[in-house]
Amino acid sequence: MAAMQRTVLVVDDDPHIRDLLTFALQKAGLATREAADGEAALADIAARAPDLVVLDINMPRMDGIEVCRRIRAQGDLPVLFLSSRDDEIDRVLGIELGADDYVVKPFSPREVVARVAAILRRTARTPPAELSGMLTRGRLTLDADDWRARWDGAEVPLTVTEFSIVRVLADGPRRVFSRDAIIDRVHGPGFAMTDRTIDSHVRNLRIKFAAAGGTDVVETRAGVGYQLGPCLGGPA
Repeated sequence: MAAMQRTVLVVDDDPHIRDLLTFALQKAGLATREAADGEAALADIAARAPDLVVLDINMPRMDGIEVCRRIRAQGDLPVLFLSSRDDEIDRVLGIELGADDYVVKPFSPREVVARVAAILRRTARTPPAELSGMLTRGRLTLDADDWRARWDGAEVPLTVTEFSIVRVLADGPRRVFSRDAIIDRVHGPGFAMTDRTIDSHVRNLRIKFAAAGGTDVVETRAGVGYQLGPCLGGPA
């Protein structure tokens, strides 16, 4: 049986950008739907959830930040942001939003397709043997089969990228991972992502786990990168 085609919802108030991305995504074998504003996007998602949303930040009536906030209130649907300014990124990757990735305008459609494909691969693939099943570190439990993280048995809702990062750290609990090493493990070698993006995702992870009592899940090694903490709930 053929694999089910993945669907991407493209949300942007600029019809030229929607057409450009729709063409590129369809050429890559993805099904697409379009929405010209945030309200239309939320209605589309409520009617039939896509596999991923490409979401512009700066839209009239309801901006992408508010749309993402409402998406996150309902679940962990992957979101790729389109941003017109690089200095917005800390906001869109904030804890209340938890975007999976972003692209700054002007962008190459090929770059957007590559980032969409990377996120969809992580949500669709069957985990290899070494990444399947349950992994426990202290009070932290990661289930690679359904991409869920738990602290003391209570689920901590993570985005796809956040889960992937903590899984990388948990696979090598004594190892300190550089930001480049984390990017390579999460996205594959050669994927263009800044250190700043990894830092934002790690900040999100810390806040989410801290809210559940997990204040020592991720440790920083100054000048090197990140390491899994003891995961016992002690001081960060």
